[in-house]
Amino acid sequence: MSSDAFHLVLLRHGESTWNAENLFTGWIDVDLSPKGEEEAREAGRLLALEEEKGLVIEVVHTSVLTRAVRTANLALDVLGRSWIPVRRHWRLNERHYGQLQGLNKKETAERFGAEQVKVWRRSYSTPPPSLSPEDPSHPRNDPRYRGIPPNVLPGGECLADVVDRMIPYWTDSIAPDLEAFGMVLVAAHGNSIRALVKDLKCVSDDDIVGLEVPTGVPWHFVLDHDLRVVSDEFLGDPEKIRVAAEAVARQAG
Repeated sequence: MSSDAFHLVLLRHGESTWNAENLFTGWIDVDLSPKGEEEAREAGRLLALEEEKGLVIEVVHTSVLTRAVRTANLALDVLGRSWIPVRRHWRLNERHYGQLQGLNKKETAERFGAEQVKVWRRSYSTPPPSLSPEDPSHPRNDPRYRGIPPNVLPGGECLADVVDRMIPYWTDSIAPDLEAFGMVLVAAHGNSIRALVKDLKCVSDDDIVGLEVPTGVPWHFVLDHDLRVVSDEFLGDPEKIRVAAEAVARQAG
C-alpha cells in the first residue's frame, strides 16, 4: 500500500437476527445471526490478506449498536488486533426507521403498498412515520443515549437526516484519525455507510438511494491527502458480493 495515501475500510455489520427475519431494525439493538458472525470473521480474513500488502488497521470506529460492535470485534479477533483503539458513537448508528421498526418489510409493503414502502425505505428526503418522544422505544428513553440532548435524538429519519448527523462525525473524528494513523476501519450500517459514501464520492441525492451495501463485505477506499477518493473496491469474490447486494435490494419484496 502507498504511504502517500490514506486508507479507509467501511464494513457493514454481518447479517443480524432481524435481517434474517426481514424486519425493519433501525436503532433496535439486535445481535448477529450465526451467518452474520461468520460474515464478520470472513471480513477479518479478507482484511488479513490486505494486511499482507501493508494495509494494517490502526483504529476502529463503530456505532453503539451490538451488531456493529460485534462485527468489529470478530473481525479484529481474526486479525489478532483486538487491542487497537476503538471509538463508538451514536452518529454511526443505522437510520432510525420510526414506527416501521420491528415490522416485516414484505408484509409492510403488502399493507401500505410497495411504492409507499419504497419511499419510506429509499427516498432521500421522506422519513417514515416518527415515534412519539413518549414511546418507550424512543432513543431518549434508552440509557445508552443518556447525556445526549433529547432534542438531538431522532424518532424517525430519512437518509438526508443520516447525512446531516454523520458528516460532522466524519469531519471531527474519523478524518483526524485517518490523518493521524493512516488506516481506519469503520464498522457501521447500510445507511450510515451510504451517507458517508455520498459525501466522499459526491453522489447525487437520486443516485445514492440505489446504492446497495452488502453485509459483512469490507469496502476499501484509498484517499489522497485532501481526503478525496482515489479508488475504492469491495474485497472478496465479485460474484458473492453481487449476490449479497441483490439480496439486500430484494428485502422489501
